Amino acid sequence: MTDAAATRVERFLAHLDDVTGRAQPRFLPVATTHEGLPGVAAVVYDDLPEPGYLMAVTYGLSLATHERWVHGRPELCICVESADPNWGLAVAFIAEQLRGECPFAYGDTLDFGGPMSEESPMSSLVFFAPAVLEPADYLGIDVGDDLPINIAGCYPIHDVERQFIGTHGLEAFWEQEWDPFDVHRAPCLPES
Repeated sequence: MTDAAATRVERFLAHLDDVTGRAQPRFLPVATTHEGLPGVAAVVYDDLPEPGYLMAVTYGLSLATHERWVHGRPELCICVESADPNWGLAVAFIAEQLRGECPFAYGDTLDFGGPMSEESPMSSLVFFAPAVLEPADYLGIDVGDDLPINIAGCYPIHDVERQFIGTHGLEAFWEQEWDPFDVHRAPCLPES
């Protein structure tokens, strides 16, 4: 690892230390499939933001480029009421597989192709601002590059909800009564 890459990693991890109150994470790596880029890691925090929850943030997505990334490069954050680290690993896998191809913009949805964890049938994600972080914690993170890192929130959803968002938009879905942290909930769609 070059000094520049280490400095970038150190700056990002120092930011996460500040945000999490220096909680000790686990690092779950996903090997690279992109020549010239290192793998992506899920930085997994147990019992954050409170006991019984899991929060994971990726590192490595922002090493790629995308034509739509003009104000910052993304990393992803997922927070669920679960102890299963596969939620974080699934998000890191998606980040590694789709970096440079998917912009991971607010309102985008993604079909994982199957359940992301054995505990839930949820197989899709929708991207929006992270519910468990303040804007100062997820926007404009200076890592010494030409562009800062912006952390995008990933919310597990059912495939039928992904389809609904595709037809009606994110706002129509977001207005429904649903718990974005509950991976055991039933699909939440408006009654016809």
